[in-house]
Amino acid sequence: MTPERPEPTVPTATYRLQLQPAFPFGAAAAAVPYLASLGVSHLHLSPVLEAVPGSGHGYDVVDHARVREELGGEEGLRALAATAREHGLGLVVDIVPNHMAMAPRHNRALWEVLREGPKSPYARWFDIDWEAQGGQVLLPVLGGPLGEELGRLEVDGDVLRYYDQVFPLREGTGELPLPQLLDAQWYRPVWWRLARTELNYRRFFSISELIGVRVEDPGVFEATHAKILQLLREGVIDGLRVDHPDGLADPDGYLRLLHEATGGRWTVVEKILSDGEHLPASWPVAGTTGYDALRYVDGLFTDPAGFGELLGQYRRFAAPQTDRGGDWEATVRRAAYKVLTHELAAEMDRLTRAANRVCVTSPEPALRDRAPWALRTALQELLVRLEVYRPYASGDAARVVTEEAAAQARLAFVVPEEAGAVDVVRELVLRRAGDGPQHAEFQTRFAQTASALRAKSVEDTAFYRYVPLLSATEVGGNPGSPAVSPDDFHAYCARLQRDWPLTGTVASTHDTKRSADVRAALAVLTECPERWADVLTEVTLDGEGVPDAQLAWAAWQTVFGLGEGDVERVQGALLKHVREAGLFTSWTEQEPPYEEAVAAFVAAGPCGAPGERVAAFRDRLEPHIRANTLGMALAQLTMPGVPDVYQGTEGEYRALVDPDNRRVAEFPHPDPGDKGAVTAAALRLRRRRPEVFGDSASYTPLAAEGAAAAHCVAFARSGEVVTAVTRLSLRLARSGGWGETLLPLPPGRWADVLAPEREFSGHARVEELFARLPVALLERVGGAEAG
Repeated sequence: MTPERPEPTVPTATYRLQLQPAFPFGAAAAAVPYLASLGVSHLHLSPVLEAVPGSGHGYDVVDHARVREELGGEEGLRALAATAREHGLGLVVDIVPNHMAMAPRHNRALWEVLREGPKSPYARWFDIDWEAQGGQVLLPVLGGPLGEELGRLEVDGDVLRYYDQVFPLREGTGELPLPQLLDAQWYRPVWWRLARTELNYRRFFSISELIGVRVEDPGVFEATHAKILQLLREGVIDGLRVDHPDGLADPDGYLRLLHEATGGRWTVVEKILSDGEHLPASWPVAGTTGYDALRYVDGLFTDPAGFGELLGQYRRFAAPQTDRGGDWEATVRRAAYKVLTHELAAEMDRLTRAANRVCVTSPEPALRDRAPWALRTALQELLVRLEVYRPYASGDAARVVTEEAAAQARLAFVVPEEAGAVDVVRELVLRRAGDGPQHAEFQTRFAQTASALRAKSVEDTAFYRYVPLLSATEVGGNPGSPAVSPDDFHAYCARLQRDWPLTGTVASTHDTKRSADVRAALAVLTECPERWADVLTEVTLDGEGVPDAQLAWAAWQTVFGLGEGDVERVQGALLKHVREAGLFTSWTEQEPPYEEAVAAFVAAGPCGAPGERVAAFRDRLEPHIRANTLGMALAQLTMPGVPDVYQGTEGEYRALVDPDNRRVAEFPHPDPGDKGAVTAAALRLRRRRPEVFGDSASYTPLAAEGAAAAHCVAFARSGEVVTAVTRLSLRLARSGGWGETLLPLPPGRWADVLAPEREFSGHARVEELFARLPVALLERVGGAEAG
């Protein structure tokens, strides 16, 4: 029985734990005393519902009604909640409404659909196009064409077996000869390669192992959320992180329903905002999970002029292998074409069919006589020009599918009359060409395809093709213009405090391609692009054994960011890099000779003797890397919003998304170093003074004065706390240091939170402010009592 607890509160800070069989609820409970002492208010747990056995992440849910047994089951979760509560902590849980695992033997709802077909009561759960593939669900599970694999399919009673996979048999079909038996099922096992063009169920991006869930159906919502809502009502958990809302048919409607069902609990959504895009104001959520904040924090420590120089060097170094010249927008566009014609070909077919159905049945003459190929071309040309993930019912679709994009799309048609298909498609997207179930189906498919395209073309392709600065190739980032001015940073923070004061903020997550500390190191390269060019010239003088220059550039930056040349780790990261880029090899069309050349180059170069010279160069820049590391951490922890600390990142944490994002949690105590001290000080201050940082708080930029003023970024929170960080410290050192630069503080006396004996007032000399560390966190003397 879970003891009664007070009403749930909004977190002051959360700590993300990646649960897995090797780190279950019991291990999380053992870490609670340490995490409570760190200063967070809530543990942030990865998905806790039943998942595929052995899953290292939990996003492959198979049963929404049960807490995952491998983690300790519901009893273990309740015990963790009780332990957390004893130490003053609550729980926030990640939920996955968009998809489930395509694993019939573990997913009972899916098993019933495959056995009973569209008449199954569970058929409404899954986003399946039953009109395609002859009314069968295409299952891309075979290792080769059916003719080669037929002998490996075995009927065993009322199931069909293929190696360790098991599928149900339709009633009364078990005695049929195998070929006829297969034809008689509600599913069709096929060669996995057919998923690209033939799949007839919605999936998560291009991952066929995850099937889309129709959570927009009230019955499906109720069934898939009952356990989570029970845990909320009973005080076991306090808030939610919603995974991938952009995949849903109706994110607006889903979030309204969730808000009502939870009673308005603190909820953030993993919404990736493109540069300049704002979260829909009508969404009843606290905000995003924080990738937009990450982009602004990273950009603050990136030198705009230096990035321009670095980009020029990249183009010279990697030409002609920079995806035609190293232009970001052009790289994204080409990647989008590739994704639509390869990874998302099946989704494009379904979207084209939806558009064609509207046109051929429409009473509007303007929609008639549009050939499917013309509609497909129009759809493709508009989709590749979208600059955000998708339109929303609550937004203005005309700002997403613009007239400018339509004008460019028309140029793809040789015959002007055929270009009218672009206007037809745009009118359908903008809801100007009638209304009805088929129109709604098309609009939904368009939005879902758009979001999958943006994710695959930007995050999973272009980020690996356009690499002048690896730290900029991060979820929510803008690699073409990565730097953020102090004024833009302050404007963003002021808007957050005004519109989304309780939004999430992050610096590292389970999905970041590089941890914050790796990105902090890489950002220093924008302050010394000429020295980086000299180092690359030194280590790649003969060019021997380099498979391609773009890969080499990325490899050298990878070992610079990590600060070490662990061969296995770097080879794994670079293998993922070249497969995601898809220029010379890919996940589905692997080129062993090229991949072997990559591995050999990594071992001999970045992880060999030349790599030691890169490491030595990094060592010489260590003070400036440290300034970035501490500055990024303190800015994220004290800016508006609720900061999330990823497991282990309160201390130094150098990690790559692969293979590091499956690591068991490790905590940096007992000696977390300067970063640990800064992190703990900020978190404890937030917990002790929630009114200073909460929804009724204020954010005020503070402007330094003097020759080096541009290198000091500072702000006050509610007139009670001041954050000051050093920006572009290498440029600062080259220009002669702080000199007489001053930071005018708000009225009163201010104590250094990390060293209370140090006090400041009036116009503080920045050199004294940063005498101990390149950052400072100040609290008004007497402020705690006044608060």
